[in-house]
Amino acid sequence: MAKGDATAKPIGEAIEERMASRGTVTRSDLADAIHRKVGIPRAESAKYVEMVLEEIFERIVAREDVKLSSFGAFVVRSKKERLGRNPKTGAGAKISARLVVSFKPSNIMRARINGDE
Repeated sequence: MAKGDATAKPIGEAIEERMASRGTVTRSDLADAIHRKVGIPRAESAKYVEMVLEEIFERIVAREDVKLSSFGAFVVRSKKERLGRNPKTGAGAKISARLVVSFKPSNIMRARINGDE
């Protein structure tokens, strides 16, 4: 559809369709959503997305939990050394101790996902 076409979809619908068909939300999708909802230029909204993600990243690297109200928490935890198996050969393999990051959704998010709102 051409840009001036009367049947063209609004940019918000086009982005939402693209995200739904892919099943993945990218940084660009987040920046486009901010641009659409707040009205700031796309380049500026992309900068804000990067700033937020960088701050979350830095906190996790510093082994801090990141809690976002009404959304959830990124929790850093340690896993002990354990014995695992190579699924192809069945041979045992030692898995070393390490830190992992997990996401725990808030009760509000869980309710929304489950349609309990």
